[in-house]
Amino acid sequence: MAILRCNKCAHLQEQADSDVGVMVPCPRCGNPTQVYPTIFFVTRLLEKYFTAQREVIRLNAAVAGGSEAASAAPAAATPAATVDLSNTDRLTSSEQHQPIADWFRRRQISVQIAAQAVDTSGFFDEVATLIGRDLLLKEVLDRIRWAQQKGYASTVIPFDGRSPSDAQKLTSFCRQLYDYSFVAKAIPNKQKNHLLLVVQTAPAIRHFFNGEWLEWFALMTCVEQATARGKRFACARNLGLRFSDGEQQEVDVVLLLDGQLPILIECKSGEYRQDIDKCVGLRKRLGLGGQHLVVCVAGLEDEMARGLTAMYDLSFVSERGLVQFIERIV
Repeated sequence: MAILRCNKCAHLQEQADSDVGVMVPCPRCGNPTQVYPTIFFVTRLLEKYFTAQREVIRLNAAVAGGSEAASAAPAAATPAATVDLSNTDRLTSSEQHQPIADWFRRRQISVQIAAQAVDTSGFFDEVATLIGRDLLLKEVLDRIRWAQQKGYASTVIPFDGRSPSDAQKLTSFCRQLYDYSFVAKAIPNKQKNHLLLVVQTAPAIRHFFNGEWLEWFALMTCVEQATARGKRFACARNLGLRFSDGEQQEVDVVLLLDGQLPILIECKSGEYRQDIDKCVGLRKRLGLGGQHLVVCVAGLEDEMARGLTAMYDLSFVSERGLVQFIERIV
């Protein structure tokens, strides 16, 4: 049997194996809830337990040794730093979003919050982070997306010409995609030296591979950098804006640090040129400088990013450049 665990009311129950990877209403509160394979759920739970156990051992050792750094850490930590932000629904709260809503409302702009868009208790953020940090894994992403667009049921990941380490990394990633239910099957074929992936048809997975992965990567980059520096922050994804004249826009990712000017990130995994003028207009309308409106384009070359930044007074970055950019500005 599979397992259903609601992140809203904590309801836990067994579910039919046929529901694995599907979002179903929680029987208790009706909140959309994903169904997980039992072995995977238990494995994930044990990973969190042992991680917490190791952290307790580390902190006890630091206290016993009179570590000044350990004693000072709690004072510098923000409330968000006390939880695992890669596995929580805490970011979905209205209190977390309120500073962003207040900032826009002071400028007569109403906002529409997509609370579930920052729920990291699923696995979208983990997979997106892996893809964004390793160019090798993007080949898997591209092949799955191509198969989805063509309506094919499967795709293959060839290992010919790959080093043993790269082949192992691709195999491990594909296995993880299967464990997380991002693909329906992952079947190695040693004779043909490739791995067959059966495409998952769930809409949420299709949207992820079609571009939402970059939004998740941008969000987690902001969250991780702000948390690492002990910053108080608010964040949002898919934030809807409605101006006083009725114009509406949506911003992919928003980061607000200590109530200062927000950082708005537009994520483009495909063609981006037709949206440049819209980004320039939004920056001007909000009265922001170029470093506060970021256009993150997957695979953008560094030289191209520098040239576009100089031309349009926006901050153009690739997914790799985004990490460096956020490190500098946070």
